[in-house]
Amino acid sequence: FSVYVFQGTNRGIFGVPSSKKSDIEALVRLLESHNPTPDPTLNLEKVGGWWKLVYSTITILGSKRTKLGLRDFITLGEFFQIIDIEKVLYTSFGDGKMESKAVNVIKFNARGLKLLNGKLTIEASFKIASKSDHDSSVFILFQNQQRVDVSHDNLTITPDQLLNVFSKNYDVLLAIFNLEGWLEITYVDDTMRIGRDDKGNIFILERSEEGTV
Repeated sequence: FSVYVFQGTNRGIFGVPSSKKSDIEALVRLLESHNPTPDPTLNLEKVGGWWKLVYSTITILGSKRTKLGLRDFITLGEFFQIIDIEKVLYTSFGDGKMESKAVNVIKFNARGLKLLNGKLTIEASFKIASKSDHDSSVFILFQNQQRVDVSHDNLTITPDQLLNVFSKNYDVLLAIFNLEGWLEITYVDDTMRIGRDDKGNIFILERSEEGTV
C-alpha cells in the first residue's frame, strides 16, 4: 500500500470522483483488516510524534470554498499533526484517564498579502476512551483499545492579516475542522495511521520528520 494512490486527490479536501473515493475506501478496509497494532491505545508510542495528512473525507465544497477564498485567493499547504503522548499517565486502576495533546497545523498561502504564508493551528486534548460492561451485580469500566475521546482546546490563525481574511467566516472554519467527539485508530504501523471519527470521516496520515510548523 503506497501513498502514491492519493496523488492528484489534494488530500480529498475539495472532493474526489466517487469511483476514486470508493477505491480508496476499499483499500482502507483492507488495511484495517490487517492492522498490525489492533490495540493502539495500549501502544501509544506508535501513535505519538509528527504526522502529515495524505487523505481525508472532510471536504470544503461549494459556497464554503468560496467564502474561505480557497478558489483563487488562498491555497492550502500541508496538514500536519503533532501528538504528544508524554503526558499520558495511568491511574492505579490502569484506566489511562490523564489527557494527552494533539496539535493540528494547516498551512495557507495567501496571494496579495505581504506575509504570504500563514497557518491555522487547532489544539486538542485526548484521553483513552472507556467502555462499560454490565452484569446483574457489577459495573465494570475497561479500556476501549482503539478509541480516544477528543476535546477542542484552542484555534488560532496567524498572521493577523490572514486572521482578518477569515474573520467573517470563522464559524465556517470551526464547523469544518471540528475535532470534538471520538476518534478510533483503526490502523497504525511505523509509517502510516488511519482513523475514523464519530462524524463518519476517515483520516489517513503518513509519519513525517519533525520540523518547524
